[in-house]
Amino acid sequence: MIPIDAIQSFCLEKDQTTEEFPFDESTLVYKVLGKIFALCPLEAWEEGNPSITLKCDPDYANELRNAYDSVHPGFHANKRHWNTIYLNNCGFSPQFLFELIDHSYAMVVQNMPKKLSAQLK
Repeated sequence: MIPIDAIQSFCLEKDQTTEEFPFDESTLVYKVLGKIFALCPLEAWEEGNPSITLKCDPDYANELRNAYDSVHPGFHANKRHWNTIYLNNCGFSPQFLFELIDHSYAMVVQNMPKKLSAQLK
């Protein structure tokens, strides 16, 4: 399993990314220019049930759900555009998880108004 601090470091390396707790004190949220691209419920991590919720292209989201038992429609999120990935025995490498985080970030940036996305490097 990938440690939470590796996910934190990876997310914070992305341009214009902030780490926040907008919903409660236990849901860690990563935003690019104010738009969410990743959520990690810290209480679940502490209980040994780590997960991350990421934005995803709808067709790719279905493909991932069919390929991996650990990928489910987004918990408390739009089920079409978000996946929750349960990381215990997820069936893929940390590198693939980082690729999914990259995909989520790209999906959020792609849907931003040009005025906002122009602030990115």
